[in-house]
Amino acid sequence: MVSGNRSTSLSLLERLKNPADDEAWRRFHDCYGPLLRRWMQGRGVNANDADDLQQEIMQVAMAELPTFEHNGRPGALRNWLKHVTANRMRTFWRRQNRQAAARGGSDYAAIAEQLADPSSELSALWDEEDRHTVCTRLLEVVSEEFQRHTIEAFRRVAIEGQTAADVAQALQLTPNAVRIAQSRVMRRMRELGAGMID
Repeated sequence: MVSGNRSTSLSLLERLKNPADDEAWRRFHDCYGPLLRRWMQGRGVNANDADDLQQEIMQVAMAELPTFEHNGRPGALRNWLKHVTANRMRTFWRRQNRQAAARGGSDYAAIAEQLADPSSELSALWDEEDRHTVCTRLLEVVSEEFQRHTIEAFRRVAIEGQTAADVAQALQLTPNAVRIAQSRVMRRMRELGAGMID
């Protein structure tokens, strides 16, 4: 069941316009904080620097997201966060006046430059990891709003790629019930993730 109160009818991005919406900011941090840390450490950034950078990026997000205007293009928030991350990385290492080796022999500044380049492989990897993380987190959030078999039907069809007929048989539902479950969960994820998922 989907709650009818105003805060659950707004997308997370809309709710972030309100700096006092602690739940929205917690959800944003729970989604993007680990993504940022994991992403940076996966490129050779040491744990302490990744933690410092993650905090700096989150501070920028808290300052700027209340006035962020989505341009209507797919990936607008993802691209904004990617550029904030690249800029904070450049500033961080300039301020620290050091460079460190990252995977493949590149330095941190080179990672930031590749991240800022929308045609780079690193930028494409960011996009892929962002989509996966956001969708996974949104599914966790909406799981609280639906019955267990509805979420299970969605997960098996949308994530695992099973057919509606196979899922229906396994869960003792009709194929139509599986398709309806998939549609309801996807619709709710799109509502909550408006502006965050493509």
